[in-house]
Amino acid sequence: MVDKFKHLRVVDEGQIVTCYLSNPPTHTLTSEGVIEIHKFLDIMEAKKDLRVLAFTGDGDEVFIKHYEVGELAETAEKNLNKTQVNSDPKELHGFHRMLLRLRDLDAIVIAGINGNTAGGGCEFSLGCDLRIMSDGDYKIGLPETSVGILPGGGGTQRLARLIGASRALDLILHARLLTPHEAESFGIINKIIPHKNFHEGLNHYCQDLANRAPIALSQVKKIIHKGLDMTLEEGLLLEQKAFDITMNSEDAAQAMRALLTAEENIEDVSKFTWKGK
Repeated sequence: MVDKFKHLRVVDEGQIVTCYLSNPPTHTLTSEGVIEIHKFLDIMEAKKDLRVLAFTGDGDEVFIKHYEVGELAETAEKNLNKTQVNSDPKELHGFHRMLLRLRDLDAIVIAGINGNTAGGGCEFSLGCDLRIMSDGDYKIGLPETSVGILPGGGGTQRLARLIGASRALDLILHARLLTPHEAESFGIINKIIPHKNFHEGLNHYCQDLANRAPIALSQVKKIIHKGLDMTLEEGLLLEQKAFDITMNSEDAAQAMRALLTAEENIEDVSKFTWKGK
């Protein structure tokens, strides 16, 4: 990685890139950090061989503690003197635009939650495609209502889409923080990994995805995200188009022919060399 960042440590392994989020000693996310992630995503969007992008915390036992409260408090204090505070926003905040870029990236984006995360850190993870979390005495959630505000980084919208409106309301209104296993039971976390083997487990999780058919994976990601805002009929048409794209790929033709002629197990895709980007 040619660019150097203050808040990011990047490990580029070709098809897999791991971005370590760093802001010691607070391990919070700041506006400066958001700007850096936007610059980092400029590079990732131009990277043709990228299949999996993982974010994890560079601190010990913390992913992103939360969004920097000092910045939020300063904004709140400034707004006390504004008469137009209740006017409709004209554009999305940089944090929102950052997470939308993760959604629109062809690569699969993983949040490797290696410890505690709340508020903006939890919202960052919800903006990723998949979430794995370290097992241990850690908490994840959206506790903003306990200090008189609400999740302002997409938490209300993404959590409701992920686990349903009623359960999202209950968690947010009660400012409830969940253990890794509670978060997994809610469907917020996809996989829990022992803490002592977390980075090894994260790498294995990413490698498994990187070894799979890239055209199929990118199309699945695209149509699931887009389909959430469509009627069923519109979503089915979107799926039909994506299915045609995969069926017209050289990858699919070779893999299905090999399965038929060699009687291979369909779950064992490691023997195929996927050419699609």
